[in-house]
Amino acid sequence: MLTDQIIQTVVRAALVEDAPWGDVTSSLLIPETASATARLAAREPGTFSGGAVFAAAMTITDPSIVVELAVADGDAFQAGDTLATVSGPARSVLQAERVALNFVQRMSGIATLTASYVAEVAHTKARIVDTRKTTPGLRAFERHAVRSGGGHNHRFSLSDAVMAKDNHLAVLTEQSGLSVTDALLAVRSQLSHTTHLEVEVDRIDQIEPVLAAGIDTIMLDNFTVEQLRDGVALVAGRALVDASGNVNLSTVRAVAETGVDVISVGALTHSVRALDLGLDVVVATP
Repeated sequence: MLTDQIIQTVVRAALVEDAPWGDVTSSLLIPETASATARLAAREPGTFSGGAVFAAAMTITDPSIVVELAVADGDAFQAGDTLATVSGPARSVLQAERVALNFVQRMSGIATLTASYVAEVAHTKARIVDTRKTTPGLRAFERHAVRSGGGHNHRFSLSDAVMAKDNHLAVLTEQSGLSVTDALLAVRSQLSHTTHLEVEVDRIDQIEPVLAAGIDTIMLDNFTVEQLRDGVALVAGRALVDASGNVNLSTVRAVAETGVDVISVGALTHSVRALDLGLDVVVATP
């Protein structure tokens, strides 16, 4: 959840980083009494995200700045559209510009990429979800952007659910001396009924021993499309099926059509390109 507290904390830190002792350029070049109105302009089409973050960068810098958003998070837009209008002291607007743009460009880039993935699988039941491969400190921002694009969030942190991967299982079975099934049953016995248990496998023959432990979700990692189809048939509704590994826009449709329930896409956040948005001053007065 992208709360006001998180926005305030992250944006304040970014503003301090960018202008620890003020903006010397604007202080020297811009009269103290000057005011400005600027538009947040789209230079390419996309899906918007980060309106509250953009506004916070402006108003934290100077509470007298007025931000009017023309679109909401999740809205599609075209090149040339005005996404927001900013009015206030020119020095303050210029000081906040880069931080405000950095956030909204990255978040809108994530939302736009996510929307492309969602469109590819719209004819199936599959959900597009993100991963923990996020920029440190910006997870709440980036995962909000995924939701803006029509995607869904996987577990937010290590504290939210049990997700046993290959390395966990290797250590667990070696240390306990138990089979995978018995080791997972022991884990399940310690969990609250509200805690989700997901287990990753990378081979077809691992599916049955894992399902025998009564898990909630099985992640089929780096399976081919044919293997995914076989895996879904083998699971047969006994758990949710999460496909992961090397998923991209050219392969996601075929992955979704195998019948999986969830497709985890790390690229939504770890390889995204910031969208081309600009802040253009349209009116400046002394």
